[in-house]
Amino acid sequence: MTATDRSLELINTAAQAAADKLAHDVIAYDVSDVLSITDAFLLASAPNDRQVKSIVDEIEERLQKEFGAKPVRREGDREARWVLLDYVDIVVHVQHSEERVFYALERLWKDCPEIELPADAKATRGKGEEHARLQAAEEAAELGGDWR
Repeated sequence: MTATDRSLELINTAAQAAADKLAHDVIAYDVSDVLSITDAFLLASAPNDRQVKSIVDEIEERLQKEFGAKPVRREGDREARWVLLDYVDIVVHVQHSEERVFYALERLWKDCPEIELPADAKATRGKGEEHARLQAAEEAAELGGDWR
């Protein structure tokens, strides 16, 4: 079994919305062969809580506007470290970058087929790692400046 056309439309729209809000490492998996509760997962991350919320809000708004789709469940809003949007056909995970590394959902779903996403979403790959390197360099420079 493969993800339905509707699921693929929702995933692609959600992925574009995430990319438009500067999400990092947007990726989607067709999990329909291994899970009976949903067709696909979308994973995205951001370096801070405000951006996680912004990405989630944009995905919700876009799916509502374009498809009339509302999540049946939304979890993780309060902390905005890992927000889950359950649309039944798809499940969207938007994680803070630290949670993304710690929980490594890609490792769990690596055997599932990856869903082709819009170019803007694919261009986000590696952005989380790039951001972490830049942040580490900035922190090292600040520490170096304080120690002199």
